Amino acid sequence: MTSQGTPEEFRVGTDIGGTFTDIVFAGSKGTILTKKILSTPDDYSRAIAEGIKEVLVSEGLQAASIKEVVHGTTIVTNTCIELTGAKVGLITTKGFRDVLEIARGRMPELYNLAWKKPVPLVPRYLRFEVDERIGKSGEIIRGLNTDEVTAVIERLLVEGVESVAICLYNSPRNPVHEEAIETFLRKKVPQFYLSRSTKIRSMLKEYERTSETVVNAYVMPAVTRYLRSLRHSLNKIGVQAPIYVMQSSGGMITAEEAAEMPVEIVECGPAAGVVGAAHLAEQQHIRNIITLDLGGTTTKACVVEEGEYTRSPEYEVGAGIHRASRLHKGKGYVLRIPSIDIAEIGAGGGSIVWMDKGGLMNVGPGSSGASPGPVCYDKGGMEPTLTDSYVILGYMNPDYLLGGDFVLNSKRAHEVYRAKIAKPLDRGLLEAAYGVYVIANSNINRAITSVSSERGRDPRKFSLFVFGGAGALHGAAVARALGIKKVIVPPLGGIFSAYGLLCADIERNYVETFDRVLETSALENINHVMTRMVEQALASARDHGYAPSFVQINKYADLRYKRQASELTILLPREALRERDIRLLHERFDEEYQKTFGYHFTHMLLEVIHLRVSSTCCISKPTIHGFGAIKGPPVRKGSKVRKAYFGPGHGLLDTPVLTLEEIGSIARQGPILIDTYDTTIVVPPDCRIGTSSEGSLNIDIQ
Repeated sequence: MTSQGTPEEFRVGTDIGGTFTDIVFAGSKGTILTKKILSTPDDYSRAIAEGIKEVLVSEGLQAASIKEVVHGTTIVTNTCIELTGAKVGLITTKGFRDVLEIARGRMPELYNLAWKKPVPLVPRYLRFEVDERIGKSGEIIRGLNTDEVTAVIERLLVEGVESVAICLYNSPRNPVHEEAIETFLRKKVPQFYLSRSTKIRSMLKEYERTSETVVNAYVMPAVTRYLRSLRHSLNKIGVQAPIYVMQSSGGMITAEEAAEMPVEIVECGPAAGVVGAAHLAEQQHIRNIITLDLGGTTTKACVVEEGEYTRSPEYEVGAGIHRASRLHKGKGYVLRIPSIDIAEIGAGGGSIVWMDKGGLMNVGPGSSGASPGPVCYDKGGMEPTLTDSYVILGYMNPDYLLGGDFVLNSKRAHEVYRAKIAKPLDRGLLEAAYGVYVIANSNINRAITSVSSERGRDPRKFSLFVFGGAGALHGAAVARALGIKKVIVPPLGGIFSAYGLLCADIERNYVETFDRVLETSALENINHVMTRMVEQALASARDHGYAPSFVQINKYADLRYKRQASELTILLPREALRERDIRLLHERFDEEYQKTFGYHFTHMLLEVIHLRVSSTCCISKPTIHGFGAIKGPPVRKGSKVRKAYFGPGHGLLDTPVLTLEEIGSIARQGPILIDTYDTTIVVPPDCRIGTSSEGSLNIDIQ
């Protein structure tokens, strides 16, 4: 892909999903190339290398034209869910051995007597105490005994530990003992993977800090090996470009940084889609959207308000499905890592449809994944899935996916659905399949509600921005149920998270414990700590080759009403804090508290618990000028009319199947189906669809 003069250079976004791996090439001259390929669960890096190589060959490109690879992966989440991480040893202060067991003492399913709390990632026999103590002001009450540390090391070696977590009481006040243990371990046992709490998050609260340190140690070997494998796979096809990995916060870090701090990349795939949606919505001058990312395994939802995506102060990994609610905690392992506030539920195209003991129909959270996949994929799948219902209802092309690359067995899907769903329910095949579709929509609505209504935001005041392979199949129906009036379907909808990876900036986050009342006497110390963290951030940016003038610095404080236990993160002024800013921060905090909880207190003192600095090195982002600007594999033309079922109110209708070129700026009345390379867009009878001036498709709910 070259023109007269300099050959075009490319940045490549690669996003691994449970079913498909998505790849987007963004060229320096505006070229957009796409590829969608089945994931390879035995070695996920193989699908990435194969997909990139196929694009290089088909487009006549050289591997050297790729200058950067940005990656999103679910390896951290999967490792914690499947409990396949490293054998970890924990070194902690005497008396704190059982912090992981005690946790927060919360029971998220109050009336479920069968519920069991998460298994500690470090069993009790691998938790070792050292008799040291740091005081609440950072003073050394009891010094560290190196002989004791030596004895612990001997036990770790005997037990065959691969990774070690170091988390001592009050170490955020003074990390000297943690640093000494880390230095001692690196010298005596260099083969250990090490995670030190004050390096990961120098924040108070013993359980939370222990949890995130242990998780980091637990997944570090797996992430390191995976990223090495990815590097090796890319090298084999001649791609020597640096690898960046998306963070949960929406920024990106180098692969080396991700291997050292894998807890930063827990939600990198879902975060990428939100980052891309916010960028594209900004280009289209749309300020308020709810993103709906519906893939093969899960559904993710997030709110972008006034151009900014909402952030969550903590995340629970390993809970299976993350329902972003402050009311449902205790199912997973806590991480206080800056992350985009995303709700995730087990509803995707591959979600298995099953009947419970009471004869009720359920959709998910189990998924057929990429192997064997839905029944219609004809790769050995025996359980009915949501994707099979799309084929039966006529929404999805019954003959093929991916523009013709992927042949479907719709006859087999009909047979399995009739035997396992319709017959047990004593319903017709179409009625049963539509019931599955409705249940899936109900599940999807839960995800959207948990990041909108439960956060004090009215979804009716937002547009629904849908992407993922199945997003446009559900968008209109979901929007109607929530009272949303407009659905936006962007270009690259089916592989949008891979595009979103290319919209991320390089970002680093720093945090330190402060723990003082917000008053005039604290301002000097706040400014001193902030100055030090800003200098640290600028030094890191210089290491990445960015001058200070190219670095955007944002300062934050975690504030709470005095004597409360939880904080909200509030943006601070760019300049040093002055006395007049105290009132401003009170107002900002009260406003955010009101939004979040529906009320606020007056005349209450605020406490500053943590200070934060975020540094961003902005990169050039790809621009998409409509669907026609994207070059993907050719799409085979199919039937111009397909029978599709839109529920008992409309029945089975002869539905026009249009191409993207046939959808103009003048809105067209549904029902309409649009088959694209990476997704199908369903426009029900009571909706209209047209293109926006920026190139997205808009579905208006009447």
